[in-house]
Amino acid sequence: MPSISPLSGTPAPERSLAQDSGPAARAAGAVPPMTRNRPFGWLLVITGVIGWLASGTLVLEKLEVLKDPNHVTVCDVNPWISCGQVMQTWQSSLFGFPNMFIGIVAFAIIITVGMALLAGATFARWYWLGLQAGVTLGFAFVVWLWSQALYDIRVLCPFCMIVWAAMIPLFVWVTIRNITAGVIPVPANAARVLGDSGWIITALLYVAVIATIFFAFIQVFTGTSGF
Repeated sequence: MPSISPLSGTPAPERSLAQDSGPAARAAGAVPPMTRNRPFGWLLVITGVIGWLASGTLVLEKLEVLKDPNHVTVCDVNPWISCGQVMQTWQSSLFGFPNMFIGIVAFAIIITVGMALLAGATFARWYWLGLQAGVTLGFAFVVWLWSQALYDIRVLCPFCMIVWAAMIPLFVWVTIRNITAGVIPVPANAARVLGDSGWIITALLYVAVIATIFFAFIQVFTGTSGF
């Protein structure tokens, strides 16, 4: 015989079944697994740590360059792959100080948010909107730096590319998480398609970056660069 709830007199199993089949439960089941707090929190922590370590390495190398202009950075490989050469350009200090200091702070915030989610924290809509704004601006900044490296500076910085690699899934999944959670209003069908396509979008962006690098430096790959 089913147990009786002391508050409502409703048999506990029947009430539980009704709750599990309600609209909220169905909506929860439709949420992409990657946008749920635990996997999403791990995504933030992993991408944040990768970006923070790459930015930190660039900070250390920049400090060495400031102390000794002739310092050879750990990623000075050849005329086409050199953090040191990129550090000497105006684009590397767009706001009057080295760009990598922005990465140190920004990725630390991402790691903190990820750890908070893993600990069970919840955030208000305004907080998610703020995170979305920050990640979007960061992604736009990275895209600009990528275009400058390929088509103006024409030198690649390996640790900068690690930051690019971390920013792509970070931007994609923060955006999809906010869309599927209703933070960013989007029609239900579009939200469902985006939720099911997160890793596909991420992979396509990686392919696009690799393709643009290949075609921008095709003379290097074909051995016609003169070096």
